[in-house]
Amino acid sequence: MFSFFKGRKQKKNSKNQQENSPIQSIDKLSNKIYTSLSLNVEGIKQRTGNSTDVVIRAVKIGQQPKVKTAIVYIKGLVDSQTVNDFLIEAMINNPALQEQIAQPQQDLIEMIAEDVVAVGGKKKLSEWDELFTELMSGNTIIFIDGISVALSVSTQGGERRSIQESTTNVSIRGSKEAFTESIDTNIAMVRRIINTPDLWIESMKIGKMTKTDVSIMYINGIARNEIIEEVRKRLQRIDIDGVLESGFIEQLIEDQTNTTFPTIHHTERPDAVAGNLLEGRIAIFVNGTPFVLIVPALFIDFFQSVEDYYERFDISSAIRLLRTIIFFISLVGPAVYIAATTFHQEMIPTKLAVIVAAQRESVPFPAFVEALVMEITFEILREAGIRMPKAIGSTISIVGALVIGQAAIQAGIVSPIMVIVVSMTAIASFATPSYAVAISARLVRFLFMVSAATFGFYGMILAFIILVVHLSSLRSFGVPYMTPLAPSIREEAGDTIVRRPLWSYRKRPKMISGRNEVGQGENQKPHPPGPRTMMNSAYEKGDRNES
Repeated sequence: MFSFFKGRKQKKNSKNQQENSPIQSIDKLSNKIYTSLSLNVEGIKQRTGNSTDVVIRAVKIGQQPKVKTAIVYIKGLVDSQTVNDFLIEAMINNPALQEQIAQPQQDLIEMIAEDVVAVGGKKKLSEWDELFTELMSGNTIIFIDGISVALSVSTQGGERRSIQESTTNVSIRGSKEAFTESIDTNIAMVRRIINTPDLWIESMKIGKMTKTDVSIMYINGIARNEIIEEVRKRLQRIDIDGVLESGFIEQLIEDQTNTTFPTIHHTERPDAVAGNLLEGRIAIFVNGTPFVLIVPALFIDFFQSVEDYYERFDISSAIRLLRTIIFFISLVGPAVYIAATTFHQEMIPTKLAVIVAAQRESVPFPAFVEALVMEITFEILREAGIRMPKAIGSTISIVGALVIGQAAIQAGIVSPIMVIVVSMTAIASFATPSYAVAISARLVRFLFMVSAATFGFYGMILAFIILVVHLSSLRSFGVPYMTPLAPSIREEAGDTIVRRPLWSYRKRPKMISGRNEVGQGENQKPHPPGPRTMMNSAYEKGDRNES
């Protein structure tokens, strides 16, 4: 009991000391940096809780009298070599500073910034809030005794992941580079592709605690000003403690929240971002994540890949058509089996119906329960394979599916054809290019199964109509989600389920691009001479040379 009151008394005394501390009171009242170097150093120590990664290096410059200075930075967020070579050694060994300092000390900041520090990105600071923002961003702060202004020097660095190949947007042909967790690196990768001064970038900080760097990128003259302004407003309206990934931003700026389908596209490929920027879209970069958001996003965009534009149009069209079929299989595969075996047996061929009936003879559950059990089992195996280490994750998924499927068939819980149907549905969901749409189809699949178990194919048709109406009602930053299918734009229909030749893409999408709608010149279709003409001309030229 005595220790309890003693602890409370100590806490109360420490609280009173903090409230009566001159640093704490001045900080709250004025938010201005102090003139005294010792007070500034104590203010940083108190504000950061004497954190061990906050380095405070005391340096004396000049001869007589020597001027006390302090260099403050956070270990791990700065480039140590830059701090040592271009800041500390430059201030100690600079001849101009070693002479007697005759000018007013207020001019010393100007002298250090212009003549001593050979690092770009210098900024004067007079308030604590701005100072801590610069410090936590990886910059180095220089204090001078007797001056109420600090100098921030850009020394950001530390360990970062190098540029590697994309793991989520894999393509056989095209760039192998993928974004990293550094926003500066990601922006530079896009600038290497689009070499124009019209590529504009606007930056801001979001998150009261994290103060995460967020940048929007667009091509001036191609992107619509209304969409740019809407993106800017939605980002500025965000008031949250922290932004840890671009998914935070995505969920706070999307048009529709009560839908399973994504209305904002994300990718980790620079060439995909560049292609969307050239069409008039806007990219949102978030520091700390390799995924860049692209707005506005259309439903058909999630079935396309950058590789579609690198191959011939006939091959790309066939692959896109295959992806559409795959999506419908992943959406209604089990529902078709449930409806056919429960309500519409006459639609099944006689020989197949006899085989199915023989297999289901020993199964004690109806088709809906059978499909539901298998779907949930496969979802569990899929999630386990993702969360386990890579070395054993795929093994668990494959072995688990084989063992459980075979054991369930031998136990008479499910029929072999049901295992085939569920397996094909799972494979189809993996073949969808976008994971966001694939996981949406996995959820909507259960609604189709319930509709098929209730009303058969009539229930499936009703569910499909509701799904189409729902998709048609969605918007992505004001742009209809099903564009160019609904509303129908005939000239843009050649870049949906199929892809027309690249030379026919003259204009950009109307709903997305601004005043500059023309994307390429006229008569881009190749007009080479016929192969017979080329061979005949070469033959005739050879005869003339021989003669």
